[in-house]
Amino acid sequence: MLDTIVKLLKESGVHAWELTDVKAEGWEFYFIRHELDQNRAKNVEHIMVKVYQLVEDGKFMGSASAELPPTATEDEARRLIADLAYRATLVKNRPYTLNPLTEAHRETLHSAPVNVKKIARDFIEVMQQLPETETEDINSYEIFVNAKKRRFLNSEGIDVEEIYPSSMIEVVVNARKDGHEIELYRNYDSGSCDADGLKRDLARTIRYGKDRLRAQPTPALGQADVIFTGSDAINIYDYFVSRLYTDMIFRRMSDWEIGKPIAEELNGDKVTVTLLRELENSSENHAFDREGAPIRDTVLLREGVPAALCGSRMFSSYMGLKGTFVPTNILAEGGTHTEEELRAGKYLEAVEFSDFQVDEMTGDIFGEIRLGYWHDGEKTVPVSGGSISGSMFDFVKDMQMSRESVQYDNYRIPALTLLKNVTVTGVGE
Repeated sequence: MLDTIVKLLKESGVHAWELTDVKAEGWEFYFIRHELDQNRAKNVEHIMVKVYQLVEDGKFMGSASAELPPTATEDEARRLIADLAYRATLVKNRPYTLNPLTEAHRETLHSAPVNVKKIARDFIEVMQQLPETETEDINSYEIFVNAKKRRFLNSEGIDVEEIYPSSMIEVVVNARKDGHEIELYRNYDSGSCDADGLKRDLARTIRYGKDRLRAQPTPALGQADVIFTGSDAINIYDYFVSRLYTDMIFRRMSDWEIGKPIAEELNGDKVTVTLLRELENSSENHAFDREGAPIRDTVLLREGVPAALCGSRMFSSYMGLKGTFVPTNILAEGGTHTEEELRAGKYLEAVEFSDFQVDEMTGDIFGEIRLGYWHDGEKTVPVSGGSISGSMFDFVKDMQMSRESVQYDNYRIPALTLLKNVTVTGVGE
């Protein structure tokens, strides 16, 4: 089918085109408690077509994209391409060229077959080893394991293919006390099964369920130190990456510059962010990004000083940059403290939010607390409700991180992140 689509694209007269084909073969398992309810095999294919057109004598360039069913006939494919060609003329951006073919495209990251059976078995074995109790246990879980084959082609001559694993497990944890019951939902993405990380996080989730049922209202703390110990901390480190995207720089939504510190005073730990081509157990291990650009290990931010930019072909082209790509795996580090050092004194440990956001442009953070722990120096009290807020513009100056790290799919970040003088609004304020 792809050969037919390429032929039709070449015959269509469009200015340029991109074609992405993803085939996924896998297994799915559905468990109630620990009893298998059903399972099935999966074999699906997704074909995405994107075309580009020059308008007004080449002054502008537009694009349009859509998914083409793999069962489509040649006439249906021809009609879709014609429709996309028209829709592309309705968009007006500055012209740019697509990613060119390079020597790096001759390499593939994963050429060996993916053992779906083994990965699925690893997930099931982990779920059978969790420390459940009479009042905290696993309600249900669903496992999805895929071997994906992704092929990318464009009108500049790129034609590359890679094979990689992509898995997901959804888990519902129940906790009960004195006639009250709550559910905690977890969704974990990974490449293969990260057994240690999954067991660690689900064991914590079981404990969090127990503590939610005895949590007190979050007090009005005013300004307090807050330690992040869960996956919501990803948003903090994603802030550093986002502000170094070419679209943010080009549109002046970020004023960060290569070689210039991100803040005038950096008195705390200085963040280093590295973009990785491969990260163990990540579901995003790719040789090339969604536009066909080769991915390579790149230091994006070195000790609080921008060292490179990343992003899409369009804005990179506008800025005259070569070799950029859309990141897939992120490594954030730079912590100089042990967990014991960060946990000294009074602080709020935020472990679960109903919503936690970090605005990439304004730096504002906000989160509604589902569960936290107030450490007053003498005792630890589980709390719920209220919110936290503040600005990363201020927090980066005195931010502290642990030397220890933890991985959440395609992000590896410090296990503990401490932000100082965060506004903590209590319940009822």
